[in-house]
Amino acid sequence: MLASTLAACGGDDESSRPTLNWYNFPDDSGALQEAADRCSRESGGRYRIVYNKLPRAADGQRQQMVRRLAAEDDSLDILGLDVTWAAEFAEARWIKEWTGENRRRATEGTLDVPLQTATWKGKLYAVPYNTNVQLLWYREDLVPEPPTTWAEMLDMSRDLARQGKPHYVEIQGAQYEGLTVWFNSLINSAGGSILNPSATEPSLGPPAVRAASIMRDLARSPAADPSLPNQMEDQNRLAMESGVAAFEINYPFVYPSMKSNNPTLFKNFRWAVYPRVDADRPSRPTIGGIDLAVSAYSRHPDLAFDAALCLRDRENQLNAALKGGLPPTLRALYDEPDFMKEYPFSKEVLTSLESASVRPLTPAYQNVSIAVSHTLSPPSDIQPESDVSTIREQIDEALRSEGVIP
Repeated sequence: MLASTLAACGGDDESSRPTLNWYNFPDDSGALQEAADRCSRESGGRYRIVYNKLPRAADGQRQQMVRRLAAEDDSLDILGLDVTWAAEFAEARWIKEWTGENRRRATEGTLDVPLQTATWKGKLYAVPYNTNVQLLWYREDLVPEPPTTWAEMLDMSRDLARQGKPHYVEIQGAQYEGLTVWFNSLINSAGGSILNPSATEPSLGPPAVRAASIMRDLARSPAADPSLPNQMEDQNRLAMESGVAAFEINYPFVYPSMKSNNPTLFKNFRWAVYPRVDADRPSRPTIGGIDLAVSAYSRHPDLAFDAALCLRDRENQLNAALKGGLPPTLRALYDEPDFMKEYPFSKEVLTSLESASVRPLTPAYQNVSIAVSHTLSPPSDIQPESDVSTIREQIDEALRSEGVIP
């Protein structure tokens, strides 16, 4: 009888706990569900986190959250935002600012560049959950030493082509966000930016022309895969694994994939930091990742802040890195032996993150990205000066427009 009574009481406590709905990208590794379960257990009965999976495509994720937030849906508590959405959501007043102790805990030990993606007009609107950055992957049997610049890489590709050896440089050339990321990485590596520091008008200038020229030169050289105008990250991965390429610009997910799918080629699969535009200027690859925000319409905002901090704490970030391959945003984890073992390229990832660039921080980012990717597609048809001028005009129009992007 006593046991039954206790069990009944436990059931009542479980049902009475506030439920916090966490919306994030669909994770197949199980790491996100484990984080939700762990934080629920360790909350001391204060809350229960339910992990809700968003669509796989980023556009679908954003669309679902935008529609529900515009309707002031109070069933959303913690939001997994792509690193380009914080400004838009903050400007629309859909997410709460991180202040006081919550801000201190969110920023303590966190890498600086990921924090930039969660900041708008000097205020913090999210906490970086995970990050990501591209590296240069290459075949050591073809190239004993990796190139340090884009020009050097193209020269190596031409030389390999003359020898009849695999020589392609796999890069994202399709008309989508990946093309914008390529342009953004190059323009920042050349010392420029797409927008000015206050995000009020386009910057561009000579660095943008330089970036567009590099994209065109690669697309018209032997380094270009014939499928370049249609390639995204996964097509790049598959091409590299098939043995037709010597170089690949891609995210760390390609490492375990090569190990599993082509063990023979994996023996010569190596990595280096993103190529430079100028030999004397560090490269600044564009970071990705997810930031956790608290909905302005949450019925339990205080609990949601606490839960978000738990979801991205040291233990959960390490688990997500080891199981899901998601690079952490906490600096100390890059010295963690288990992480370094699983990520033999952790040093290069950290170096890249510390000098990385972010995509333009503006509520109009979706329009900015479309202006870039549509104008520069296909890369072989790029006219550097005129196309940069077109991008400048379209971005200026986007920045002067009002309302939420559809």
